[in-house]
Amino acid sequence: MATSDGKRATRERYANGTGEDTWSVVHGDSFTVLADLAPESVDAVVCDPPYGIDFNGEHWDGPTIRRAVAQPGRKLTPGQAFQVWSGQWASECRRAMRPGAHLAAFAAPRTAHRLACALEDNGFELRDTLMWLYGTGMPKSRRLPGGQALSLKPAYEPILLARKPPELPVERNIGRHRTGALNTDACRVNHRYPANVLLAHHPECTPAACRPMCPTTVIGRSRRPGGPLVDASRVFYCPKASRSERDAGCDQLPRRPLDLFPQAVRRGRHPPAAANAHPTVKPIAVMRWLTRLVTPLDGLVLDPFCGSGSTGAAAILEGRRFLGIERELDYVTIARARISHWAEHPADPPQDTRP
Repeated sequence: MATSDGKRATRERYANGTGEDTWSVVHGDSFTVLADLAPESVDAVVCDPPYGIDFNGEHWDGPTIRRAVAQPGRKLTPGQAFQVWSGQWASECRRAMRPGAHLAAFAAPRTAHRLACALEDNGFELRDTLMWLYGTGMPKSRRLPGGQALSLKPAYEPILLARKPPELPVERNIGRHRTGALNTDACRVNHRYPANVLLAHHPECTPAACRPMCPTTVIGRSRRPGGPLVDASRVFYCPKASRSERDAGCDQLPRRPLDLFPQAVRRGRHPPAAANAHPTVKPIAVMRWLTRLVTPLDGLVLDPFCGSGSTGAAAILEGRRFLGIERELDYVTIARARISHWAEHPADPPQDTRP
């Protein structure tokens, strides 16, 4: 596995299509690294890109995007800037993807339409919009007098599913490139055909019982008399990443403040420091399901916004190769530590979703 900062050597191995490493996380700007990848060398893109909503004041989710597309004499709204920027990385990904390869990208509800337009305007077919419901998000809005606020509590995130158009009829395209279709049988839930809804339990649910108002009970979850809980048809469940899952493999890293709820901090509540201080860690089980859905076995999964490495851990656990790109050095260190952990402990993965 390539874990050094030899970015050029890593890029060259993948650019000429002869890379034999199981995984690599490259420290660098996505646009620069993507430009070095060989055309039609990537089997799938699974990513959690910035949403363009100035999340928690993070520079990479707002100012960095707007600066990257700023032009003299042309004033863009934040939404327009996000769409232009998304189109730029989408175009580079499309060039590197095989014909018929799929892209799965998380988005924010209020900017998902911008990402969808960017994908379509840059040659992708928009195939579906999946919905990951988790129900445990915390309100981040500023509270106003009179019981008012500026936004609602987040409880779901859309996942855009797009495809680079096949160059041949689908059956022939699969024969030539192994891409063009979804691995639906490998992603069945309780032997049922997979749906475009992903639903999370309350963090305190157990195999024996769900907490009151668990999202799964609202959608439809039942119990056979004297038996275990039965999953509702056509729904996939997965909790948010736990602290132990976030920090697995990071014991040797310095701990940093993880301020996800600024209002709580202002009220004098200070959360404990975390070894994995990335603010938007996706559950590995969700990323495993998405990776398995869109990537042929042994295929190369690309994540141009690697973050703390959840996609990479998922790819390794699912028998796929992985190339991640991340510009923030702190996150590169975390991603490499986490992926190394799961590569070395494949028999003890976080929650899986196989039937």
